[in-house]
Amino acid sequence: MPLGLGIGLAIGALLIGGVLGFFIARRWFKKYLEKNPPVNERMIREMMRQMGRTPSEKQVRQILSSMNQYK
Repeated sequence: MPLGLGIGLAIGALLIGGVLGFFIARRWFKKYLEKNPPVNERMIREMMRQMGRTPSEKQVRQILSSMNQYK
């Protein structure tokens, strides 16, 4: 019986660790995305407007493609 108990405890510990790890990682990732949101077209357009430029669609696409190239 001690062997079965040990195996059962090991499996239980793995399951609990997996579930806890999932929720902790999920919470951390949500906080990270709130602090550092991904850059999208709207943000690029707004940055260019703040710099005093009227962005064309081509310029926005070029900036997005250059940013995605270095990910």
